[in-house]
Amino acid sequence: MEFKHKTPLLDQLETGPWPSFVTDIKQEAESRKKNEKNIEYQIPVDCCEDLLGVLELSYVHKRTHWKHGGIVGVFGYGGGVIGRYCDQPEMFPGVAHFHTLRVNQPAGHFYTTEYLEKLCDLWERRGSGLTNMHGSTGDIIFLGTTTEQLEEIFYEMTHNLDQDLGGSGSNLRTPSDCMGESMCEFACYDTQALCYDLTMEYQDELHRPAFPYKFKFKFDGCPNCCVASIARADLSFIGIWRDDIRIDQEAVKAYVGGELVPNAGAHAGRDWGKFDIQKEVIDLCPTKCMRWDGEKLEINNPECTRCMHCINVMPRALRIGNDRGVCLLAGAKAPILHGAQMSTLIVPFMKVEEPYDEIKELIEKLWDWWMEEGLNRERLGELMKRQGFQKLLEVTGLKPIPQMIQEPRSNPYIFWKEEEVPGGFKRDIKEFRKYHQR
Repeated sequence: MEFKHKTPLLDQLETGPWPSFVTDIKQEAESRKKNEKNIEYQIPVDCCEDLLGVLELSYVHKRTHWKHGGIVGVFGYGGGVIGRYCDQPEMFPGVAHFHTLRVNQPAGHFYTTEYLEKLCDLWERRGSGLTNMHGSTGDIIFLGTTTEQLEEIFYEMTHNLDQDLGGSGSNLRTPSDCMGESMCEFACYDTQALCYDLTMEYQDELHRPAFPYKFKFKFDGCPNCCVASIARADLSFIGIWRDDIRIDQEAVKAYVGGELVPNAGAHAGRDWGKFDIQKEVIDLCPTKCMRWDGEKLEINNPECTRCMHCINVMPRALRIGNDRGVCLLAGAKAPILHGAQMSTLIVPFMKVEEPYDEIKELIEKLWDWWMEEGLNRERLGELMKRQGFQKLLEVTGLKPIPQMIQEPRSNPYIFWKEEEVPGGFKRDIKEFRKYHQR
C-alpha cells in the first residue's frame, strides 16, 4: 500500500531477522486507511502515517521532532497522561497532538480476551490504535491521541471498563509484580495480593504528584527477580526464605544419571553433553556452600545467599524453604543524574501478612524523609547517597546489620552523636582538672 510519506530509512528496520515496530505501525496505518470495520475515528485517520513521517524526518535530521512534554491530563489527576506535541504540525497534522496514556495494568498481567478486545476497541476509536504491552514501568501504554479525547477516554475506561490510569510524573508509579504464587513454584509470598493492596492504599500518591521525583514499587516473588526490582525500584520487594533449602537426594541422583533434564529442559535445543553437577552447580555457587561426594548433596545453609542457581538447574531436586517472606531493598534507579545503581538491602526478612502494616509503616517513614529532604528530581537512591545510609537508618529506626554493607568503608572518620556517648559531650571542668593540669 502507498503511504503519505516515503520512509527509506525506516524501511531498513524491517529487513532484519527480528519483528519490527515499523511493520506494526504500517499495519495499523493500512487498517485505518481501509477501515473495514467502519469505525468512527475520533482522531485523524492518517495519524499512523504521519507518525512514520515524523520519525523518518527525525532519522534524516538526527534529532527529535517531539517537543518536551507539556502540561496535559484529565480532571483531578496530576499523572497518567504524558504530553506529546510535534514541532512540525503543518507537515504532520495527524500527530500535532499525540499524547500517551498509561493504564494501570492488573496484578500479574492477567487478562481475559473480552477485556483486551474492549480495551483495543476503545483505543482504535479514540486513539491511534497503537499500544505497548507493557511499558518498562508495567503499564498498558496507549500511544497517541489528541487533547480533546483525553477526558472521553478516561470516562469510558472508568465507567465502562472499571479501569484506572497509572502513574506518571513526580508520583508513585504504577506498582508492578510478577505472577507469583498463581504460576510459580518458587514464589515466597503472594505478589499479586501485596501489589494490589499497596496500589489501592496509595491512590492519592499515585494520581496526585507530591514527591520530589518518581517512586517505584516492584514485587518479585523470589530471588530470580523476573521483574528486575533490584535494578529498577526505589523500594524492591524480593521473596526469600530463611530456613534450609529442601533436598530430594534421589532426584539429585536422577539429574546426575541423566534421567532428569537440567534447567527444566530450557537449553535442550543444543547438545551440551552429559550433565556435570560439579561443573554446572557446585563450582558456580557464589559462596561455595555446596558439596557433592558422588552419593549425597550437602548445603551449608547459613552460607547460602539464596541466588537460586542450584534450584533453577535442578528444580525437581531442590526446593525453596518453608519459612517464607520478603526482603526489602531501597534505592535502585536508572542513570538520570548520578548513574544507575542497584537497590541496597534494608530489611533482610519480613513476614508478608495482611494488612501489611509493618510494610506500610516503613514505606511512609521513607516517604516522610524523602519528601522533606529530597531535591527536585532526586530519586530515593540519590538521597541515600547524598545524606548517607546512616541517615536512612535513623529515619526508619532500622538497626544496622552486616548484610547492608556494600563494600568496606573508605571514610576513616567516625562521628558520634551526643546521645551515643556515655555522659554526653558536657563535662564538669572541676572533675576534669583533677586528672589534667593546665
